[in-house]
Amino acid sequence: MRLYLVQHGAAMPKDENPEKPLSENGIEDVKRVASFLARSRVSATRVIHSGKLRALATALLLAEVLGPGNMVEEAASGLAPNDATDEFFDAIEEWTEDTIIVGHLPYMSKLVSRLTTGDEEETVVHFKPGTVACLERGENGGGWTVSWFVRPELLGG
Repeated sequence: MRLYLVQHGAAMPKDENPEKPLSENGIEDVKRVASFLARSRVSATRVIHSGKLRALATALLLAEVLGPGNMVEEAASGLAPNDATDEFFDAIEEWTEDTIIVGHLPYMSKLVSRLTTGDEEETVVHFKPGTVACLERGENGGGWTVSWFVRPELLGG
């Protein structure tokens, strides 16, 4: 099973729009990342987001490019920037389908760290807006490992 943990794309500043939707650059970055994921044959059937406008827009752009049949769903709770990782850490252990989770910092970094090391304070990766970390279960005796990590600037544009 694979998890694709995504920090939402770059958002507009709060003083320009209090809801902080994706900026034009954020939209373009997410489209590049989505195209990369499609070319890499990523086949997640679920895209879960925090419910914040910038995460929702990122999730919809990813699902649109990755193909029909991807279910986009808002997490009832547990994906806000400063939430504890407990809820998703426990839920993920029951999942069997490849899944994309779109969220915020510092949460996404903490979730990667907890899944791979058991300690959410142990920094494993440094996210920037639009970044995707692919984690794979089973490569290290059933635990999680970082399979790959990509930032939008690595994809040109």
